[in-house]
Formats: sequence, C-alpha cells, structure tokens
Amino acid sequence: MTTTTAQVTRGYRDDVDAGAPTRARWTWLGVGAGVLGIVATMFTSPNVGTDKVGPDALAELSRGQLQLGGALGYVTVALLLVLAASWRAKAVTAARGAVAARVVADGLTASAAALSLGYGWKLALALYLPGGLNENGFNTDGQFVYFMLNDFGPFIGYLGVVVAAGAVAWLGLRDRLVSRWLGLVSLIPPVAVLFMSGALSIAGFPGIVGPIWLIVAFAGLSLGRHPILGTARV
Repeated sequence: MTTTTAQVTRGYRDDVDAGAPTRARWTWLGVGAGVLGIVATMFTSPNVGTDKVGPDALAELSRGQLQLGGALGYVTVALLLVLAASWRAKAVTAARGAVAARVVADGLTASAAALSLGYGWKLALALYLPGGLNENGFNTDGQFVYFMLNDFGPFIGYLGVVVAAGAVAWLGLRDRLVSRWLGLVSLIPPVAVLFMSGALSIAGFPGIVGPIWLIVAFAGLSLGRHPILGTARV
C-alpha cells in the first residue's frame, strides 16, 4: 500500500515538473451538480403567497414542477457522489496528507446524503398531490406536512457543500494546493452561511450559495492550474 501511494505521488510530481499536465475533466461533474442543483432547488420549490401558510396553500402547487425538481435532484445527488469519489481518487492522493482535502470529499458526500432526503420529500409531495399515483394516500393535513418539509429541506442539504468550500479555502490560503483566488472565493459560502444562520436564523442559505460555489469552484479547477490536480507547479 505504501509503495503504491509513493508511486502515485511521484508520478504526480513528475507530471507537474514535465510542464505538460493533463486537465482534470472529472471536475466538470461539480459544474453539472451546481447547475442541476440550482434548477432542482431554486426553480422547482413550492412558491405560494405569504398570506397562505396552511393546507390551503397546496392548491397553488404544481405537481409536475415538484416531480421535475425531485428527479433532477436525484441526478444531482448522483453527480455529487461521483464527484466525491473522483476527488478522493485524484486530489486526496496528490494532497500529501492534507486533512482539508479529505474534508472536501466528506462534505460532498454528506450533502449527497442529506439531499437524498430533501429531494425525496419533493417527490413524495408530488406523489400525494391530486394527480399523483397516491393522491388518496394522505388527506390535506398529511400533504401539508410534506409541504413544510419542502420549505427548507433541499436547501439545508447543501451544508456539506459549504463545509467543502471552507476546506478548499484552507487548501488555497494555507496549504497552497489550489490557486489563491479560488481559496478567497471559497471563503464566501461558509462566512455567509455563518452570518445568515447566526444573525438571522436562516437555515436554508446553504442551498443558495452551495450550488453557485460548485459551478464557480469546479469550473476554476477545470480551467485553472492547481498543484492538487497536477496542473501547476508545487
């Protein structure tokens, strides 16, 4: 095991020194997860008037919109899991034991697990609304429970992505394994979520900044030069 790791690490450094590193195409999975996450979370969530906070709000919901959001959300979860596995296989190996590199993969995996529930609740609400396969499975009060779960459910699940952003900030500003600009950009999500949750008690802000960070950060990782990916000198 030790010999294999040493060979991989040595190969990484040889590629860097050769000056002709290959692009890490797998990082585009993060961009795809971010784009789908925005659509599945922000554009397919229940949206009703603020004066309606009871079961009557169910009449304003679009079952098709909820179903689309849940399905796209499941694809987002799959992309996050593959992205986390790719990060472990490629970036963690090259990080020379940097704990922050492992936190990135763990954060992405944690979000995938939480979002499985968040988007699952969206599909469940579509299932029990009029027109769904189980439209008679719950009465209006029961359907309203799923409505409340969808209020912040898919948004809260991106907290793991925000933690991953903080880890990338550490990799950029402390370990110098990603570019400095990416480290600075990656500071924004955790600082913003800390403020919004601590000062304003807003639980779902990770779902606003998380997908956007995925797009910016992994596009930057794809197109830029970063030691952790073997695309820049150490």
